[in-house]
Amino acid sequence: MKDAILFLVELVNMMHDVLIVILNDVLGLQLTDKDMHFWIMGIIGMGTFGIVYLMTKWLARFPYGMHMISFVYTLTFMFVLVFAIEIQQAITNRGNMEFIDAIIGLWGYIAMFFVYALIALFFVLTRFLYKRIKTKRDMEM
Repeated sequence: MKDAILFLVELVNMMHDVLIVILNDVLGLQLTDKDMHFWIMGIIGMGTFGIVYLMTKWLARFPYGMHMISFVYTLTFMFVLVFAIEIQQAITNRGNMEFIDAIIGLWGYIAMFFVYALIALFFVLTRFLYKRIKTKRDMEM
């Protein structure tokens, strides 16, 4: 995992250098590093916001849309958390920084959410059947 992070860091550094050349030398904007971070991160953030907004608006239409939105939001949080823990382990030399540790941690959340979903499904079906039986009895009277 350490190699993957170092590769990503190098990739980001190369993109950073290319952006400096394009924005300052080609376009002549003469942006400082902080100016570039302001604009690039702002654009990335607003693009991400637009995608997330459309996705959550679409998911909210479903009967259990809030559950799906909560699942996706929590999964996103868990991605950040497990990778932050792995990076922390590399910095402090406590434990081994391994990609599989992060994946197993995410599977733990997904497995527990699956159990939650099964329990919720049981209660939804029980309520549905109860209402159906009650309606049938009321019609017979």
